[in-house]
Amino acid sequence: MADDVSNPLLALVKDQGLVDDLQYEEVAAEFKRSGKPVFQILQDFGIMALEDILQAMANHLSTEVVTIHERDMTPQLVQSIPGKTARTYQCVPIAQAGSTLQIALMEPLDPGRIDELGFILKGKDLQIVIADPASIQKVLDKFYSTDSGGGDDESMSEILKELGDDQDIAKEVEVLEDTDDAKVMENLANGAPIVRFVNLVVFQAVQDRASDIHFEPFETEFRIRYRVDGALYEMSPPPKHLALPVISRIKVMANLNISERRVPQDGRIHFHLGGTRSVDLRVSTLPTQFGESVVLRVLDRSSVNLEVESLGLPKFIYEYVNDVILRPNGIFVVTGPTGCGKTTTLYSCLRRVNTIDSKLLTAEDPVEYDIEGIMQVAVNEGVGLTFSKALRSFLRQDPDIIMVGEMRDLETAQISIQASLTGHLVLSTLHTNDAPGAVTRLIDMGVEPFLISSTLMAVLGQRLVRRVCMECRTPFEPTESQLATLNLSPHDLGEKVFYYGRGCGTCNDTGYKGRKGIFELMVIAEAIRTLINERAPTVVLRQKAVELGMVTLREDGLRSIFDGDTTIEEVVKYT
Repeated sequence: MADDVSNPLLALVKDQGLVDDLQYEEVAAEFKRSGKPVFQILQDFGIMALEDILQAMANHLSTEVVTIHERDMTPQLVQSIPGKTARTYQCVPIAQAGSTLQIALMEPLDPGRIDELGFILKGKDLQIVIADPASIQKVLDKFYSTDSGGGDDESMSEILKELGDDQDIAKEVEVLEDTDDAKVMENLANGAPIVRFVNLVVFQAVQDRASDIHFEPFETEFRIRYRVDGALYEMSPPPKHLALPVISRIKVMANLNISERRVPQDGRIHFHLGGTRSVDLRVSTLPTQFGESVVLRVLDRSSVNLEVESLGLPKFIYEYVNDVILRPNGIFVVTGPTGCGKTTTLYSCLRRVNTIDSKLLTAEDPVEYDIEGIMQVAVNEGVGLTFSKALRSFLRQDPDIIMVGEMRDLETAQISIQASLTGHLVLSTLHTNDAPGAVTRLIDMGVEPFLISSTLMAVLGQRLVRRVCMECRTPFEPTESQLATLNLSPHDLGEKVFYYGRGCGTCNDTGYKGRKGIFELMVIAEAIRTLINERAPTVVLRQKAVELGMVTLREDGLRSIFDGDTTIEEVVKYT
């Protein structure tokens, strides 16, 4: 349990013998459960006083504990750290003498954060001191809040102007395009303006609830786009010559090979947003005609609620899913296109059945969220660890429940079926357009129909549609042509009200804020089993499932429209 928790303060107090093994386990468990700061948990549990915690950190860093006096925060001292930097890195200046700047951080034991500050505050010799986190927060709130005007706050446009005017960067990029010198590239990537720019792009994207950030070099421009609620939005394009240093900076942060630009690479970045909040960024690079394209997938745990109740399943589907995941064996499949929330649904199911008397194993590519108490294996085809190989080993580990990230090939599907037949519950995903299509997909892979019909319990198809913004939601009367796209006539409506979002500051004038799921559940009843054994096509399976009471994705989308949650355009687009 404790090995799963990597918190520098927790490791420090254990190494210094300030907590025993039992206290360490208790604090680690509470930290993982609640996400509260470790110094707060140590105090709440009565294990250590604040003074002792601060002194332990000071001893470790060979520095001193200071008291912050607000009266000493002169305008010159406040402006020694830009506002955005102070908030992002949760740091405040304490004193300045010549080029030496004394600073206190919320997380002083994080060497990566201190290194980045060194790049950003170039020209200053940083001296780290230890202070009460509550005092640091008070100074941040008073002198560095967004409306206080403190700290010479920097905006994206200001940084872009500074980078555009920086002729040294443009010259170095020209040199690099000819020589490809790794040392020059690394120095450029670690330059203060580039570090600040990349941090600000990520910070802004997370603030805007983006799920992905795309860095795309073209012949004459360098584009940066965010995907928010499934739609892409472009930010102000930076100068074209910044593509190489910005992408190199991301590769440095992800510990990738910055000299290698001919093959795709994958990595991960742990990015601090300030305070106790941090996000994981999954990094994917792809060589293109005009340079490397990079996509960052934002895995923000604080914005994902991994509970079955929070999925928004209709009542019947919610009850059935809860029943299926408690069965001792069988296969439960979730289907849909990339990015429709299949993995989140399966994680929520795993959380529900993650009890002390069950052994859970997952094979994923890659592991998106760490869940305590579940053995998670990251598939790595580069070293031969495929889904099928991981699954074979799983069966020797005596599991109760197995999750397979995706059934990609016949071998993986066959081992999953074998696992189900030998008394294991198997959860998996498939890329198909709807629930009945999952059966046809498995048969196309080469799985025998009688094996599918004897092991498959249910298939859940899902999509994510954008929610209408509640702040600017407005009723309207749909036209006959809009209704026709849903196969409805004005007579079908009765008293039902349709809504759309006008656009406001809350939703960035898009009319949408957040997303919700729409679902269809095909239960494998006896009549469906007979059709599977007869190799019936998808359309026949669908008709029979509807006869037996399956609510289709389109019908569930209509329910969301009538509830005022989404719009006609969204449902037509995704069903």
